[in-house]
Formats: sequence, structure tokens, C-alpha cells
Amino acid sequence: MKARDKILSRQKLRPVLARAQARGKRIVFTNGCFDLLHVGHLRSFEQARSHGDVLVVGVNRDRRVRELKGPARPIIPEAQRAEMVAGFGVVDYVVLFSEDTPSALIRALRPDVICKGSEYRGQPTEERRTIEALGGRCVFLRQTPGVRTSRILAKLA
Repeated sequence: MKARDKILSRQKLRPVLARAQARGKRIVFTNGCFDLLHVGHLRSFEQARSHGDVLVVGVNRDRRVRELKGPARPIIPEAQRAEMVAGFGVVDYVVLFSEDTPSALIRALRPDVICKGSEYRGQPTEERRTIEALGGRCVFLRQTPGVRTSRILAKLA
């Protein structure tokens, strides 16, 4: 299967996930910008996948990345970022989204588990409230020390 074949709209992805859940598979969701992929992203995907059977990664659309990271970002356009994320063997599906938070996407996809970075531990995020209201749970992923996109960009500057 080609990486781009793993990129689905939320409308096409929901029935795929529902069938997997009906077979007893646990769906895990995580999300981010994933501009300039690095080993920290890979390790986060691996950690997330360890919490279930099917890993879905939400990738922020370009407009939202600009809002979050500034006018010079993203460096890599959304279609390419999505395809790169889909290229990781540990990732089963990728879905692009444009909302400020992934809560609507979580409600649409109904995963069993969502994974957030450890920097959100102890913070009452909207995504956590959403997944818990659906009967799922939120887990926090360990960061890879010293590996951040901002550090890579600082070195390039």
C-alpha cells in the first residue's frame, strides 16, 4: 500500500474504524503539525501505537499551522506532511483537519484512546474532555529529550 492511500477524509475513515472496533480492535488517535519530521515524532507514533491496534494521526492543515507557529510556517505543505506521516509503518491512517482543536474530529472518529504530548499533562484540554465524554481515555507520551522542530529550525537559521 502506498503512503498516500492511508490518507482518508473523516467521512471515509469513520466506517473503516467502526469495522475495526466491531472486530475488537482498539483505535488510538494522536495529532500535530508534523512540520519537519524527526525521530521524536517517530517515537511518539510508536508510543501511541502501543496503546492500541490501529493508529490514526490527525495532521493540522496549513492555515492552522500558520496560526500556531507563525507566518513562515509550515515549511512543508499539508499534503506532503500527511504523506510523510502516512509513510511511517506504525501509522495506519492519516486525516487532515482544520479546526482549532481536534475535538470535532475525535467526536467523528470515536477512537478509544487519544495520545497527547507530556507537556499537556495536568492541563484540562478540550480533547481530553471530549474523549472522556465518549468513554475513552487520554494518555500522555514521553518526549524525546533535545529533539524539537524549533531546535532544528534554530540551527538552520
